[in-house]
Amino acid sequence: MTTRVLGAERLNGESVRQAFRSTKRLVGCYVGLSVLTLIALVLLRNHPGIATDTAWVRCIIVVATSLLMASFAARASRGHRKSFLRLRVSSGVMVAAIAVIVALPGAFPVWLRIEQAVCGMVLLGVVTKANGKVLRSVFAAQQHHT
Repeated sequence: MTTRVLGAERLNGESVRQAFRSTKRLVGCYVGLSVLTLIALVLLRNHPGIATDTAWVRCIIVVATSLLMASFAARASRGHRKSFLRLRVSSGVMVAAIAVIVALPGAFPVWLRIEQAVCGMVLLGVVTKANGKVLRSVFAAQQHHT
């Protein structure tokens, strides 16, 4: 039976700490961009060409998912296996969703597509770190209860 949480000895290597530090910073940037975009949308709410219904829906979803991703990153950095898996899956899914949004002409305002492209670039960093050799190797070894 695998443990749900890794022991501290597996998380204490400098390369592991650095990889999680970078991942959490990138996720923090994603949260920040998402929240700032929602604030901008609130400020521009009286401009229907800018603050479209699709922009509102997308921004609310992105803020919620960014906060979930921050939770996943924080818990994964403390050794939670399921959170690490959720971080890997959610970051990859969000990059794919963002690619579709950026590519779809007319579905979203141009300003939102640009913002999403920036978020996508940040999340590519998360995908790279979370799927990189350092972090995957930490969670790859099977731990057993004694």
